[in-house]
Amino acid sequence: MQNQAVSATLKSTLLAALTEEMAPVSKDWLKALCSEEQRSQFSASLAELLDEGALVTTRIGAYTLPERLGLVTGTVIGHRDGFGFLKTTQEGTDLFLPAKEMRKVFHNDFVLAAPSSMDKRGRREGQVIRVLKPGKLELVGRFFVEGNHRYVVPDDSRINQDILIGKNDTAGARQGQVVVIEVLSRPSAPKLAVGKVIDILGEKMAPGMEVQVALRNHDIPHEWPKAVTKAVSKLEEDVDDAAKQNRVDLRELPLVTIDGEDARDFDDAVFCEAKKSGGWRLWVAIADVSYYVRPDAALDKEALNRGNSVYFPDQVIPMLPEQLSNGLCSLNPKVDRLCMVAEMTISAAGRLSGYKFYEAVMHSHARFTYNKVAAILDGDEALAQRYAEQVPHLQELHRLYSALKVSRAQRGGIELETQETRFIFNAQRKIEQIVPLTRNDAHKMIEECMIQANVAAAKFVEKHQQAILYRVHDRPGKERLTSFRGFLNELGLPLGGGEEPQPSDYFKLVETIQERPDLELIQTMLLRSMMQAVYQPDNIGHFGLALKSYAHFTSPIRRYPDLLLHRVIKFLVNKLEAEAAGKTVKNKWTVTGGYSYQDDEMDKFGEVCSMTERRADDATREVSDSLKCEYMQDHVGTVLPATIAAVTGFGFFARLDEFHIDGLVHINSLRGDYYHYDAARQILVGEKTGKRFRIGDAVTVKVASVNMADRKMEFVIVNKDGQADEFDRPERTGKDGGRGKRFAKSTGDSERSRDGKKKQRHRDSKNKGKRRVTAKSKSNESSSENKGGFSPWQQRDPAAKKAKSNNEANAKTRKKPKKKRKQRPGKQERNAVKQQKN
Repeated sequence: MQNQAVSATLKSTLLAALTEEMAPVSKDWLKALCSEEQRSQFSASLAELLDEGALVTTRIGAYTLPERLGLVTGTVIGHRDGFGFLKTTQEGTDLFLPAKEMRKVFHNDFVLAAPSSMDKRGRREGQVIRVLKPGKLELVGRFFVEGNHRYVVPDDSRINQDILIGKNDTAGARQGQVVVIEVLSRPSAPKLAVGKVIDILGEKMAPGMEVQVALRNHDIPHEWPKAVTKAVSKLEEDVDDAAKQNRVDLRELPLVTIDGEDARDFDDAVFCEAKKSGGWRLWVAIADVSYYVRPDAALDKEALNRGNSVYFPDQVIPMLPEQLSNGLCSLNPKVDRLCMVAEMTISAAGRLSGYKFYEAVMHSHARFTYNKVAAILDGDEALAQRYAEQVPHLQELHRLYSALKVSRAQRGGIELETQETRFIFNAQRKIEQIVPLTRNDAHKMIEECMIQANVAAAKFVEKHQQAILYRVHDRPGKERLTSFRGFLNELGLPLGGGEEPQPSDYFKLVETIQERPDLELIQTMLLRSMMQAVYQPDNIGHFGLALKSYAHFTSPIRRYPDLLLHRVIKFLVNKLEAEAAGKTVKNKWTVTGGYSYQDDEMDKFGEVCSMTERRADDATREVSDSLKCEYMQDHVGTVLPATIAAVTGFGFFARLDEFHIDGLVHINSLRGDYYHYDAARQILVGEKTGKRFRIGDAVTVKVASVNMADRKMEFVIVNKDGQADEFDRPERTGKDGGRGKRFAKSTGDSERSRDGKKKQRHRDSKNKGKRRVTAKSKSNESSSENKGGFSPWQQRDPAAKKAKSNNEANAKTRKKPKKKRKQRPGKQERNAVKQQKN
């Protein structure tokens, strides 16, 4: 830790000195700035600055800042169409990377680049100078062989380059298998990257393959280092008696856990009782992970590396090994467990009026599920009899929830009921059914209790001015707000607050739309208008919950920020107790796992934890999309009701009402008119018909195609009979009828008359007696064929098409029998005939 502090100070000194210098400097010049203590860290610190792109070297080996040379550093963001972008570290200097530059790098590489010319669309292009930090050294993709060439096509669509594989580096991979490769040499246009196969995952459609691919696409750690395995092997199954000493004993308090049906790690338990003076006393006990996971230990480093548990359908990648997450740390029923407790007082009006924190030992009296608690609260007699001891406590907890709900409404905390789905798998781990999930009062009851504990924790640490990670949620930006207001105006809905709406304004909006049929879509658009919540040490409040101070405290088993907060609270509790006894605290740590962090340390933790959270979201979304596409392969050609969920310049996304799955209706598939995108109102408008497509409209679609490689599907609009939905264009007037004439319906007689005029016959030496038909005639014949309801845009029946092609082929190969030529009479015979006539 001391070396890290020295290195950080030295790097700041070097950068500050170079900022003031007007010319590149030598290595010796920089080294002269070091103190005696810093000299041992000089080489390592200088190398770090070069790796980070904070410093660059000139051709003569001098050092300077990249901006002095007109250079920028940033992260490459690849696009499936071959081009990319450079997300720079300097605000407002992002660059566009054309395809030729993207052939030098991979997605997520950290590079040094030089801004160049503007492209036709007014975007500043960039030229990659060099890769400072490779984004990925291992890739996952499908293995193919073509002739003497072996290559892997990366599964990540943001990497548009094939990776060549050496003849002896295939590891026995077969055609089409999913493999993991190590990149041996990186791309450098025009040369492709070269790699070797290091692992064979299996066949593309094998059960669970989508999770294996997502883990590697998003660099999610999923194997435990040896040091972690060794550390957990020393743990006992039960809590050591020595660990229970000097803790508040809450084993007689009837704490219970309430979680989902398939939950295996229980990190929170609750109990409340009514106060004689009014209001309630609420206990929220949280698993004491910090006792087992100490700062800088192997378990801690891996927990930070993972950042959080990742929940895939039917599979979890935990932040902590199962010996802790499902064992010693989990608040399992009927066993003693160590915990951190937030004991709070809640007023009759549902407001937090007091709190205190302490280390305790507890004994969970029951393990409840949300559905069981909801059934008990609804009067299920069988369950009420089975859990007779806990029923009064659950009812009191529900009364507390009612007060907290009123308080949340008064402060304007936004509560959205978004529709979530759950996959039900069969024995082969293929989706059998997609069912909607509904939140009952038990879900909301626990959520409100956890919010109170999180608020209390944030206020406690903030009061004593300790560094922590707050969970912050900024107010919507101006551009998002304008877009959202435009959407609401189309629906005739108001949003108060002017240029700076408050949470209460959003709350009023949500209240007014509860009975609308398009409730879910309006809520979806509301969420899109919001900023993303992040972790950071600067407290700016939580806009969505309408809270001034908020931090994550209640899930240290599955979130690293919660673990950090537990350590800080432990340190503060120990410090306050020592100061009350007249003692001085010298250490930054406590014997039970407490720790005091600095602001700069929390800055780094915030960046890492926000990144791992986004990484987990992206991975779970990728797996969900893969499973949905796989499921919808069996529904290609099926006609289903849907609702427009989003509108773009290239079409709109329709959400199937039955499956809650989105698919693209491309603008080119909309028949009968030309459509234009109105960005302000987010609608597509027909040029001639005036027909509109906007968010919330009900449509009937047919599943046209499913692209497993890109995890996307396309729909087409159809009518109630399942036929392509077309609109007649008004026929144009004029000499030739214009474009409208081409779409006008014609009668069969007129078609036949035109057909007769255009068909001609001619003879030549190669084509005697055959009819020659012009291109226009062929077009009319095709139009005549479509009279029976067949649309010219629809694909013909494959079977009929194949039969027709076979008949044509047979007709070409079949030889016509030659007519026997009549033998001509000879000369003598002709003379005899003449003599007879004479």
